[in-house]
Amino acid sequence: MLLRPDVFRHLCRARDLLCEVGEGQASVGEVARAVGISQYHFIRQFEAVFGATPHQLRIHARLGRARRLLAAGHMPVTEVCLEVGFSSLGSFSALFRRRVGVTPSAYQRRLRGLVQVPPSRPVSPVAGCLTLMGGLPPGTFRNFREA
Repeated sequence: MLLRPDVFRHLCRARDLLCEVGEGQASVGEVARAVGISQYHFIRQFEAVFGATPHQLRIHARLGRARRLLAAGHMPVTEVCLEVGFSSLGSFSALFRRRVGVTPSAYQRRLRGLVQVPPSRPVSPVAGCLTLMGGLPPGTFRNFREA
């Protein structure tokens, strides 16, 4: 499919609009109007260029954000569901399981076991280079400049 550069720019702009996750997302029709293409022509061109329909791309972006939020482990599954734009926990969980292979809660539990936060160490008041030099055998350097 041969596209004019301005049409390709419009489709890329539309892709960016569709990938935005959050409240107040524009519908596919609104995105098509924003880039100046009729809705059905927009869907056909978008799929030909990007290999997925606008709806499929939006679902992929939402699930990607959901995976990142679940991996962080700071939010319960219900909050993640609402954060990424789903209104039903059941439909979110079913779609997540179909696409990812496990339920959102199982995904979050599995990643909690893999990602370990190291305990915080006290900050040393001595510069790191001096600490390294202190571990060298005596007589390694004749003077400070050589070190």
